[in-house]
Amino acid sequence: MAAETFLFTSESVNEGHPDKLCDQVSDAVLDACLAQDADSKVACETVTKTNMVMVLGEITTKATVDYEKIVRDTCRNIGFISDDVGLDADRCKVLVNIEQQSPDIAQGVHGHFTKRPEEVGAGDQGIMFGYATDETPELMPLSHVLATKLGARLTEHVIKPVIPAKYLDENTIFHLNPSGRFVIGGPHGDAGLTGRKIIIDTYGGWGAHGGGAFSGKDPTKVDRSGAYIARQAAKSIIASGLARRCIVQISYAIGVPEPLSVFVDSYGTGKIPDREILKLVKENFDFRPGMISINLDLKKGGNRFIKTAAYGHFGRDDADFTWEVVKPLKFDKASA
Repeated sequence: MAAETFLFTSESVNEGHPDKLCDQVSDAVLDACLAQDADSKVACETVTKTNMVMVLGEITTKATVDYEKIVRDTCRNIGFISDDVGLDADRCKVLVNIEQQSPDIAQGVHGHFTKRPEEVGAGDQGIMFGYATDETPELMPLSHVLATKLGARLTEHVIKPVIPAKYLDENTIFHLNPSGRFVIGGPHGDAGLTGRKIIIDTYGGWGAHGGGAFSGKDPTKVDRSGAYIARQAAKSIIASGLARRCIVQISYAIGVPEPLSVFVDSYGTGKIPDREILKLVKENFDFRPGMISINLDLKKGGNRFIKTAAYGHFGRDDADFTWEVVKPLKFDKASA
């Protein structure tokens, strides 16, 4: 009997997409704050349209940050240097509307910086997912890996070096600008906003998503840190041979350190029952936000987070992506 096949599509966009421009600006602001003050509390959103970038949100930090310079430098590095591409980094209008973090949130989450790491609560309520599969060396979904690599290498080599020959045959259809003329791009053709490419940022439609974006958020925001630790847990499950495919869900209430729930589903591929995998996960991972920050070293700035803002947060071979480091999970293989 022939193996069952199906089509599943993942998409990718490059760093010049207006939404990705905004993600990169938001994470550049986060990096700048953390570089000077590791305890910075950052919730930075960015919006862009023709020759305009606006940065807004809530930031409490001891850092001295030139927001306008960060915006212009980030736009310039991406390649927005002319009105012809919808944005000129040196001449565009830059608007900044940044306020301090709400004192209500501050007292509930970190006690105005008085709580110990193990006491720091979640910065918001929410659900987060981590996913992993053995179908690629990165332990990521194949469709997502191919779409991301194709986009990342588009300017130097197209299609063949990225997609293995076994996936190309006489039935393969290539769509290149299928709508016809398409030369108006960037913020001129499409407004951009932080956090609108969350599926590209994660698993390309596989697994699940809780809806929270990552960019511009410090590690007390569990939308980001919770998703990172959930990915590490899921990847460790697969790398340890416990399952071929799995998803990990965690949930939080604002101000509460411990997650409300932790859930594991191996989609029937587990070598041991899911309840036993869950037990191993709980024994080996600390899901409290303050401890995630320490264990994954998420308070380091520089250019650490801007690197995540294009081409995905997961499956990357980079020392700064600490959540990609596998933690071996030991189990009794004889009884499996």
